[in-house]
Amino acid sequence: MKTLIVSIASFFLFAGCMTNAIAQKSEHFQLIKKTVIGGEGGWDYLKVDTENRRLYVSHSTQVEVLNVDTHEKVGVIPNLQGVHGIATVAKKGRGITTNGRSNTATIFDLKTLSPIVEVPTGKNPDDLLYDNFSDRVFIFNHSGGDATVVDITTGKVVGTIPLGGEAVEAGVSDEHGTIFVNLEDINEIALIDTKTLTVKNRWKIAPGEEPTGIAIDLENHRLFTVCHNEWMIILDSDNGKIVAQVPIGKRVDGVVFDPSTKQAICSNGEGSITVVQEISANEFKAVETVKTEVGARTIAFDPKTHHVFVSTAQYGETPAATAENPRPRPKIVPGTFMILELGKK
Repeated sequence: MKTLIVSIASFFLFAGCMTNAIAQKSEHFQLIKKTVIGGEGGWDYLKVDTENRRLYVSHSTQVEVLNVDTHEKVGVIPNLQGVHGIATVAKKGRGITTNGRSNTATIFDLKTLSPIVEVPTGKNPDDLLYDNFSDRVFIFNHSGGDATVVDITTGKVVGTIPLGGEAVEAGVSDEHGTIFVNLEDINEIALIDTKTLTVKNRWKIAPGEEPTGIAIDLENHRLFTVCHNEWMIILDSDNGKIVAQVPIGKRVDGVVFDPSTKQAICSNGEGSITVVQEISANEFKAVETVKTEVGARTIAFDPKTHHVFVSTAQYGETPAATAENPRPRPKIVPGTFMILELGKK
């Protein structure tokens, strides 16, 4: 009997240690995998297609398509002039990209990756989203100050919405008829009515300045807008009241929200991600800053694995400033374009 008691005690001690080890191991974000895709040119948004287990990555004049679990290259969507954003609609079997230099959007087949139709947009289309509530795609034209609304099934433009400002950034849907869009140059969020295709309200985000990425907690009705002056501003999505502000990294662009962990994760071009914990609906805290790579400013989230993805490349020398280009950017080293996957192992 004594031996049995000792054995049982040892078992529970071992189980407790294992549980603690697993909890500790899963607590922090870390690099899961790094994959060099190669090629040349710049990049912008990434998109995870959870249903089909694909990762779409914008890359200059094409979209790189990877298996999201293995990073194996599945294919390429070519001939896209200055591609920015990608949205996928699994139930329609279609995806769509925004092409900034040609002022168009390309609808493509999710299985074959073949283009179906090219749709005209406003000036310099940037981010976009498919809104399930209205069954429409909303394209945010960065330099045009408006949004182009597209029926992805017919490939037709169904409306254009003036938003104001001259630097429209990312948007997010509450899935009940409202889309929230960042207006970078005037430090506002515009609220779009998805039925009437009009702006029904505008919210100031001070002390936030130059908002870019935006995410939403649907359960607690909280918006997360990330700003170039190194603040994440959290608002009540019902009334626009600012409930918190949290410091983040430099040169932020994207942000995602994980509803299972209640964490908002933003990607900072300085070479980091900031993890902000939602402790309650009115209390938020930056709990972690994780190193990535310089230039990794946009981010995608996989709800299945709870991992995030960022893209960047290595940088070379910065050219000398000239009258035509007083603020030159460092050169991108050819062949170094890469994907970083981060998560809690």
